[in-house]
Amino acid sequence: MLWRRHKTFPRGIHPPECKDETRGSPIRQFPFAPVMVIPMQQHIGKPAIPVVAEGQEVARGQLLARADGFISVPVHAPASGVVKRIALVPNIDGHMVPGMYLQCFPGATQEVIEGTPCRVETTTPEQIIDAVQQAGIVGLGGAAFPAHAKLRIPEGKTVDTLLINGVECEPYLTTDHRVMLEQTDDIFLGIRYLLKATGAERAIIAVEANKQDAAEKLRRQAPNNLPVMVEVLAVKYPQGAEKMVIQALLNREVPSGHHPYEVHVIGVNVATAAEIGRLLPHGRGIQERVITITGPGVKKKGNYRIPIGTPLRFALEWVGVGDDLAEVFLGGPMMGQAVPSLDIPITKGINGFVAFTEAQIYRAEKVLPCIHCGYCVAACPVRLNPARLGLLAKRERYEEMARSFDLMDCFECGACSYVCPSRIPLVQHFRVAKQRIKKRRAA
Repeated sequence: MLWRRHKTFPRGIHPPECKDETRGSPIRQFPFAPVMVIPMQQHIGKPAIPVVAEGQEVARGQLLARADGFISVPVHAPASGVVKRIALVPNIDGHMVPGMYLQCFPGATQEVIEGTPCRVETTTPEQIIDAVQQAGIVGLGGAAFPAHAKLRIPEGKTVDTLLINGVECEPYLTTDHRVMLEQTDDIFLGIRYLLKATGAERAIIAVEANKQDAAEKLRRQAPNNLPVMVEVLAVKYPQGAEKMVIQALLNREVPSGHHPYEVHVIGVNVATAAEIGRLLPHGRGIQERVITITGPGVKKKGNYRIPIGTPLRFALEWVGVGDDLAEVFLGGPMMGQAVPSLDIPITKGINGFVAFTEAQIYRAEKVLPCIHCGYCVAACPVRLNPARLGLLAKRERYEEMARSFDLMDCFECGACSYVCPSRIPLVQHFRVAKQRIKKRRAA
């Protein structure tokens, strides 16, 4: 099969990459905003519970809120300052969620307080997993699933391969690319922790062919005593999706509704691995992350290490935008979402944002009927029938979409909407359908 020889998966699309303006931009430190906005739920699971009070002074890296259960992570102070208010704060989905406002000290330094180190040589797998949770680390590729929960392999299951995902196929974003170039040693140290925690025998770092410099550096600096290899994949979207990259590299297909450990694999984003390697030796919590800020509407495009809780409005003012700014996408134009407000903060799961001017925003004047061209079927990476699903969504036959047409396998890559000549917003229909189904089933 041709797609196997080129290390990719069948189907998929090739949207313009749009990475040239930031792929060569080294990571720069972002300044502190005067007031940080810190949601207690920056992860899938229960919100963290505050352990500080209004009016309390805190140091950068100090614990602000503890995890509430296993599927939860703590929150740490992104800057030294004063907790002004513990209240509802705006979230990326437009809702108000529990959080706090932190007023930063003028001239606060970037220094972070040290915690209790977790040494890979002397700790047990259980201690590593606990340290990952205490650091508040979630999947930094955008999923925001608590990393420690992913690392805990269910009893009776085993993994043989740790997959480090550096594919980053979303247009515009170059965060992972720069992390691979500039945090190479952190990645390898993170892999040591991850191999020990999961019991995997080997690690594979997956890189797309448009990041050859990163692949070469990783190969050149790979420690001799670390069972790691670097594999270069063909450039295609959505190859960064976990199930797609597993299929491309290992020719293993994760069954519908199951986890990668069912095929003896665990996948971790490369930025997550780097943060594990950077934070655990110091016992620190995560208080910043690397993001790409780019798009036609941005003046100082680049990759930035930005404090978590930085309001989007402050970030845009600092990088500079024109008066014709029309829309901002968190994540990217394919799987990201347009922001409801510039008052929302940067959270752990945000790997970048793209700002567009009015001239670059395509606004379809009219959605046309489906012409049954089959383009969406040919593009869907998980072999769904988006055209049929779209017709059912129009009739609000949501349960039938899930029961007979595997709607819940859709991971909302947007490939179907991208290729549709009738401009039918298929992926938006599927998001609504999945939300309605989940709501009904939870009732």
